Amino acid sequence: MPSTNLLLEEPIRMASILEPSKSSFFPAMTKIVGTLGPRSQSVDVISSLLKAGMSVARFDFSWGDADTHRQTLENLKAAVKSTKKLCAVMLDTVGPELQVFNKTGEEISLKENEFVTLTPDVDQEASSDLLPINFHGLAKAVKKGDMIFMGKYLFTGSETTSVWLEVSEVKGDDVICLINNSATLDGTLFTLHASQVRIDMPTLSEKDKEVISTWGVQNKIDFLSLSYTRHAEDVRQARELLSSLGDLSQTQIFAKIENVEGLTHFDEILQEADGIILSRGNLGIDLPPQKVFLFQKAALHRCNMVGKPAVVTRVVDSMTNNLRPTRAEATDVANAVLDGSDAILLGAETHRGLYPVDTVRTVDRICFEAERVFNQDQYFKKAVKYVGEPMSHLESIGSSAVRAALKVKASVIICFTSSGRAARLLAKYRPPMPILSVVIPRLKTNQLKWSFSGAFEARQSLIVRGLFPMLADPRHPAESTSATNETILKVALDHGKALGIIKSHDRVVICQKLGDSSVVKIIELED
Repeated sequence: MPSTNLLLEEPIRMASILEPSKSSFFPAMTKIVGTLGPRSQSVDVISSLLKAGMSVARFDFSWGDADTHRQTLENLKAAVKSTKKLCAVMLDTVGPELQVFNKTGEEISLKENEFVTLTPDVDQEASSDLLPINFHGLAKAVKKGDMIFMGKYLFTGSETTSVWLEVSEVKGDDVICLINNSATLDGTLFTLHASQVRIDMPTLSEKDKEVISTWGVQNKIDFLSLSYTRHAEDVRQARELLSSLGDLSQTQIFAKIENVEGLTHFDEILQEADGIILSRGNLGIDLPPQKVFLFQKAALHRCNMVGKPAVVTRVVDSMTNNLRPTRAEATDVANAVLDGSDAILLGAETHRGLYPVDTVRTVDRICFEAERVFNQDQYFKKAVKYVGEPMSHLESIGSSAVRAALKVKASVIICFTSSGRAARLLAKYRPPMPILSVVIPRLKTNQLKWSFSGAFEARQSLIVRGLFPMLADPRHPAESTSATNETILKVALDHGKALGIIKSHDRVVICQKLGDSSVVKIIELED
């Protein structure tokens, strides 16, 4: 396997570390996916999240009903309108998640060295001795000595709210387990994870399909986060479902890798998916703790080299209840950026955390600092070497544009694109300057009505590191004429100035298509 180490830029002077961080109104290049929930449903909070740096809103259907999520999405739309900040929508499926039902919602106390029985009989009442689960096949899937983890919010490692069980005996459909640590479970639903055990449930449940074909279609979701992706076939089946729904044929699928099975088939999954989410909560249970970082580095490297976005989860758990992250968490976020992550996904921290806006702001600033010392030179050489020769036409243009921007120390790269592919190719080479992706809408018809494409393409770049989209005016014809391009370029430059990333005398690299040719040009701005 190729080397995956991405070192810091050398050398860093110790004194420079003490210099105050540069203030910047512009967000970090690394994107932030925020999960919206009870603490982040209002227009005010969502507006603050967008201003703090969130560019993708995640809707997690393992909690709440469609109406709750619909209202939150309406609030998101209002926040986007008032802040004038684009935001993409990600629907997260429940998938083959094992769950424990506690109908009464009363606290269940489990004591170390005692036994508890897991039963598929969901009519039973949950107690300290008996826990009903949503899966009939557990007794066939596990054996004596297997480990089972259980908790309300996917194991933070906090020993008071999550429990670690060891299978002691299988009796018919029931599984009797030894309790390894005392814990108190509260709420009506807990998640259960059997470490390195194959669970024979479909990746897309019937409930998932229903949510996608109703809520997903109504809201034209940009991304589908496919929980518990284990094989490339899982992605293909999800793709067939989206294609059959018409309005979602453009929705991108992000395969969520959560267990050893997904790890084993990683390369084939990456080939099928549009992007990858490393779900480190579950991965940290399926893999020995000392192996998680290896998988993160190897997986991010593979995603980077093929130019597909990679998202890392579970980074600042402690900010769910605290205003500051731990030192280890702050270092972890920075290392994810140095490893090549496109985006950081926040779950409980923004969903039910006490400080959702502070969390996004903190993560954004850590990413910003890490990007300043990212070894772009080493990364660029590695990416070019991986592609090899001869390069495709597009690949050659993309890498040349980034090389030119580096040589002339451009403040920004402006890329004209209709499908978004050219802009993503530029982002693959990780230039240290932002890429303004100007999406040119295309007129299309289904013989009944005319419509413009472009909104999907613009929003879907909101998860790619370094890409900042803007939609060109659809009143301009799609054909590239020099007059049209000059008009759109002026709008893009004005947009860059308004964002504070372009100023007088700056050099700007422009990547665009003129007729059948792709052109890279460098301009220097006047006063």
